[in-house]
Amino acid sequence: MSQIKEYKLFINGEWVKSTSGETIDIISPSTEEVVARVQNGTAEEAIQTLEAADKAQKEWKKLPARTRADLLYKLADEIDANNEELAQLLVKEQGKLLKVARFEVAVGASFIRYACEGARRIEGDIIPSDNPNEQIWIQKVPRGVVVAITAWNFPFALAGRKLGPALVAGNSIVIKPTSETPLATLELGNLANKVGIPAGVINILTGPGRAMGNALVESPICKMVTMTGSTPVGQQIARNAAQNLTHVQLELGGKAPFIVFEDADIDAAVDAALHSRFDNCGQVCTCNERMYIHEGIYDTFMKKFLAKVAEIKVGDPMLEETDMGPKVNGSELKHMEHLVEVSVKEGATVAAGGKRPEGAGFEKGFWFEPTVLTNVTQDMTIVHEESFGPILPVLKFKTFEEVIGFANDCEYGLAAMVFTNDMNTIMKCNDELEYGEIYVNRGHGEQHQGFHNGYKLSGSGGEDGKYGFEQYMEKKTFYVRHKA
Repeated sequence: MSQIKEYKLFINGEWVKSTSGETIDIISPSTEEVVARVQNGTAEEAIQTLEAADKAQKEWKKLPARTRADLLYKLADEIDANNEELAQLLVKEQGKLLKVARFEVAVGASFIRYACEGARRIEGDIIPSDNPNEQIWIQKVPRGVVVAITAWNFPFALAGRKLGPALVAGNSIVIKPTSETPLATLELGNLANKVGIPAGVINILTGPGRAMGNALVESPICKMVTMTGSTPVGQQIARNAAQNLTHVQLELGGKAPFIVFEDADIDAAVDAALHSRFDNCGQVCTCNERMYIHEGIYDTFMKKFLAKVAEIKVGDPMLEETDMGPKVNGSELKHMEHLVEVSVKEGATVAAGGKRPEGAGFEKGFWFEPTVLTNVTQDMTIVHEESFGPILPVLKFKTFEEVIGFANDCEYGLAAMVFTNDMNTIMKCNDELEYGEIYVNRGHGEQHQGFHNGYKLSGSGGEDGKYGFEQYMEKKTFYVRHKA
């Protein structure tokens, strides 16, 4: 049996063992085997890391933004050069398909490159003063030390999404990936050293959220927290950061409605609904979480949709022919079973899936079938509770007003998807849907130049594009008086 690799903490450019002497097992979602071990870091090590990051940031911010970007371009190139190794780590730790993991690694590098393009676009303002012989200068400056807390569904891409703009803007960063999926992110430490990013500018820690995570967020050294994860954790982070009035950027839960109007292209909507629910085993924050189909096309749509669902191949994520891998862990799997059980008790019908798959290859691992629930009503639990897995409730609707009411009847407001060829309907959806992202005639999937922004309990702040980049800077105003 091969030796299990043990990762250390990446602090100030060095790999350090935790003083706790404890490690965390990283479990394969496909086999339930231990694939690696990481350090169970301490609150004291969190503070030590923040202090190193603070010292490094004071020198990093003095470099021209273009110089910072040049180093990050090199980091992106190294990520691309190591795509296969990083992708295979993602499969081992998260269970996603290898082809999806390769894409995720490429996206992580792409996020960094996009941020680098903004190095020459950090712009302020010169404003006329009310006073004679005076100008008002508004300059955008780095915040300081950024703490980045990433989710387990796309850990590497999320690290790149946060690292790129944070560093180009002149901040240093402490990345804390979740304990389920830290491996690929930890490898960024080696790549950062290889390309010559100064020690302390990038730091990567593993450890429990209640100890290490709280210490990072509550410290006055931390000037910004950017977090992707669940709404309850995001709310706790906001509370913990409030004592220092630390800037907090949160991307949290979602319950995206997928609305198909009577005039929609049914085949296009079926294909989009399929990938927007079952991609990455449904573990995507903008996924199709509840589907509303106009009653006039419901039967036609569902016949085609269920036929496609039946063709989804669940199995080994390393195989090219596999369409869907396992859930990330056992508790997530139990949550899927619970949601189906509750839905059936409340009156829903299991039209597809609904359980763990049987047969060879599924004896170990956290597998769940692609599941479709029909005869669902708006008041059911499954319509309101985020599943974050391969379970899709389907409802009929009659009128525009009815479906908009259904869609907005939700504590989340991250994403929505709409299929219609009527421009008036599109514009009315734009006016009335209470969501930060709306996809029209296509499935989910944001782009770097957009703005990934949630309403309600889906978060605050936002990522990507020029508006996301600005989150990593604050403004400094100068009133400059001169002699006439």
